[in-house]
Amino acid sequence: MPTGEALRALAQADPQLGDAMDRLDAYPGFPRGYLARGSHFQAVARSIVYQQLAGAAANTIYGRVCALTPGSRFPNAEECLDLPTEAFRDAGLSAAKTRAVADLATQCRSGTVRLRAVGRMSNREIVEMLSGVWGVGEWTAQMFLIFRLGRFDVMPAGDLGVREGLRILDGLAERPGQREVLRRAERWRPLRSVATWYLYRLCDEAKRASA
Repeated sequence: MPTGEALRALAQADPQLGDAMDRLDAYPGFPRGYLARGSHFQAVARSIVYQQLAGAAANTIYGRVCALTPGSRFPNAEECLDLPTEAFRDAGLSAAKTRAVADLATQCRSGTVRLRAVGRMSNREIVEMLSGVWGVGEWTAQMFLIFRLGRFDVMPAGDLGVREGLRILDGLAERPGQREVLRRAERWRPLRSVATWYLYRLCDEAKRASA
């Protein structure tokens, strides 16, 4: 968790964000819950499964893949390589995501992806490493940094939720582009991940209000 002093400094640096921080739930810190369980491999694989899927559908497919091996967790890298492609496809995983999980497992086994070393790596190094996996882009790597590793200063400027949250925060007519998001986010350093979390909560608040 960031210190209380650091959170107060963030709110003071951006009064509009500060108002949102006062109104919304307190930043919980990460990792927590399911994000803190299992291996780094399983955390990245979970992100792959959940890419571009609604929560209910993703939960169903994820549960089916977890059921392919003993225990309640996602198969580990070696288990993924031992399972036939058809098993993932029958569980509902798309061909592209099946390929991505397989490539992640292959690169973990070969040592190209060194997930056990991420604690000694910079954010940029981790993004570059994970982006080398087929089907794993910058966004997935950034989510891993924020929600699995608990890195405080990550700015997923291309994320639709971040862009919509900033539109709400600043009362804009249209969602800002990535460059505008990055410029706006400079005042949130070194807690851009915290600001990101609040932008997501603004989106949630808007959805509840419109329901």
